[in-house]
Amino acid sequence: MSKPLAPRLAFPALIVANLFLAAGPWMVRLTDVGPVAAGFWRLALALPLLAVLAAWQQKGKPLPAWSLIGAVAVGGLFFAADLAVWHVGILQTKLANATLFGNFASFLFAIYGFILIRQMPDKVQGGAILFAVFGTFLLLARSYELSPDNLVGDLLCLLAGLFYTFYLIAVDRARRSLAPFPTLAIATAAGTLPILLFAILLGEQVMPSDWGPVILLSIGSQLIGQSLLVFAMGHLSPVVTGLGLLTQPIAAAAIGWSVYGERLGPVDMVGALLICVGLVLIRLPQRGLATNPPEDH
Repeated sequence: MSKPLAPRLAFPALIVANLFLAAGPWMVRLTDVGPVAAGFWRLALALPLLAVLAAWQQKGKPLPAWSLIGAVAVGGLFFAADLAVWHVGILQTKLANATLFGNFASFLFAIYGFILIRQMPDKVQGGAILFAVFGTFLLLARSYELSPDNLVGDLLCLLAGLFYTFYLIAVDRARRSLAPFPTLAIATAAGTLPILLFAILLGEQVMPSDWGPVILLSIGSQLIGQSLLVFAMGHLSPVVTGLGLLTQPIAAAAIGWSVYGERLGPVDMVGALLICVGLVLIRLPQRGLATNPPEDH
């Protein structure tokens, strides 16, 4: 009997999701609003369509339990906090530092995955993680800079990575019984107003004069990137998802090369290759691990 279509599409969806998510910082740079305000528009512009898609996907099914809605909403608050803190941190450190520390969530979520299955990584899984860790540092080593001038920004990006981990955990738990669009719609709705209030408190410009970049940010990062990520998480283990997130630094490096003329040297190429090797290795032992996702439509 052939494997259902949705699980077979999950890993490709994860990779495509991260390609779109990697373009988010580029779009933030192009906006003429404050960095936190850009996060608000990312959520707010996507929310109406996500609500419609959630209603369609939930049609004919009982409403989720309030405890589940509340848990996803808390995850949405962590997601809003991640966007706000990371966008502020980007302006106070180097982009490579922000990428490195912001992707701290990749490893934390993978560790959560091993805690969830209550076992230590085997040799293949351990090797995959080492390849991914070493590859990430190689990819960012050329432009990374440890300096007191970057300390505040580095700490903010680390904090953002922690917030994003809590968001991923909330989504992972919700996806065991809730379809992708209702999950993402609840999280997005919960984070929209708090991030707007934070932008106002910081005195940022909220209303854009050029709507193009914020619309592209919302479509690419939230409607496409997060939707595909949330779908994939219902069919993949947290370990695979966590390491899959490391395709974002690779895509970010490619954007830097093609858009900003940032040269990619041999070390960068080796780092990207090692991350890809880690992804291949982590997929091998995971094929036999069952997940119990909801029925996706």
